Amino acid sequence: MADRLMLLDTASLYFRAFYGVPDSLKRADGTSVNAVRGLLDMIARLVAEFEPTHLVACWDDDWRPHWRVELIPSYKAHRVELVVPAGPDIEEVPDPLEAQLPMIRETLGLLGIPIVGVAAHEADDVIGSLATQATMPVDVVSGDRDLFQLVDDDRGVRIIYTARGMNRLELVDNEWVVAKYGIEASQYADFATLRGDSSDGLPGVAGIGEKTAAGLLGDFGSLDAMLAVASGDPDAAAAAPATMSASMRAKLTGAHEYLAVAPTVVNVVRDLDLPSAEELGARLAPVTGARRETLEDLAEEWNLGGSVPRALASLDRAPRA
Repeated sequence: MADRLMLLDTASLYFRAFYGVPDSLKRADGTSVNAVRGLLDMIARLVAEFEPTHLVACWDDDWRPHWRVELIPSYKAHRVELVVPAGPDIEEVPDPLEAQLPMIRETLGLLGIPIVGVAAHEADDVIGSLATQATMPVDVVSGDRDLFQLVDDDRGVRIIYTARGMNRLELVDNEWVVAKYGIEASQYADFATLRGDSSDGLPGVAGIGEKTAAGLLGDFGSLDAMLAVASGDPDAAAAAPATMSASMRAKLTGAHEYLAVAPTVVNVVRDLDLPSAEELGARLAPVTGARRETLEDLAEEWNLGGSVPRALASLDRAPRA
């Protein structure tokens, strides 16, 4: 079987697990284990259904990098519990979930799944860099639509979109993006910049929603091209396949300060210096020996039920190149 890399947007998945699995599941000391259980079950299902040969858990070493906040101060501001001047800021995370993060990291390590994070960068940036630099097809597992900008049919990069739940997974390719938004996947970052996203504290351009943003990109192709026309550049206007109304020019020029910085915030980083999947040791393999024994012991100690055996079984059956 040909190699295929799966990249987990780990925080997106463990938050979903935390809120989707009953919090009544606890260790003997009262610590919740619902996120651990849920994440392990997600991994077992994803490996069985999509048959990756390599798997990486991408991590938010900094979920709100200061370089993005300096450009747009409202970026994720509503999710900050404590601002740390030297960074990273502390995200508002429920205490029962926070307590499970060390367990999640330990179980992933015992399963042989590398955890990759980069200082001053989000997991999205790690995903963007690994997906862009990969020499094999890539499945990105996330409930974050910002990652649609990575979809690339020619390179086999697609999103396994979890927003509707694990029982209603959606495979996002370019055709899906076109059908959903009326734009090409390569235009998604510009689309998101124009539209904005309240969940990330991105204001967008006043008066431009999804339909208008899609129409503009259909007419002009890119944000840069439409801004050149809006600025009054006669060459850009002459080369443009469509005309721009005075009211639309006013909306775009009125948002000049935002549009000058927003693309840097919205675009995921694709050029981080990271090891390849092979160098990371991401190839899936059965868990054996002391690691398997330790994991089975922790499964009992931490009340992880059948989640550990299911994860182990999925790795036992994982495809080999």
